[in-house]
Amino acid sequence: MHIDEEVLDRVKKITGAKTKREAVEIALNDMARRHKMKELFKAGLGLTPDELKAEFANSTDTTPFDTPIYRAQAAAKDPAPYGKSPAP
Repeated sequence: MHIDEEVLDRVKKITGAKTKREAVEIALNDMARRHKMKELFKAGLGLTPDELKAEFANSTDTTPFDTPIYRAQAAAKDPAPYGKSPAP
């Protein structure tokens, strides 16, 4: 398999991966996570467009942990790879 070395070096720098294999795994896992998020959002999270809009418009809390949006993001988050702590 041929992978563009410049792109691979950028991924290693961005992710802190020590090896090419680790960088590719991180990139693939991130792509899969993004796709999962896209599918969740495409499903509408069980809200009508107006309800979804209201979730954002009426939020006064900067960390709305009990909203459908947050729960969907938390559900789509994969465990942190390689012993790193997940982002908050």
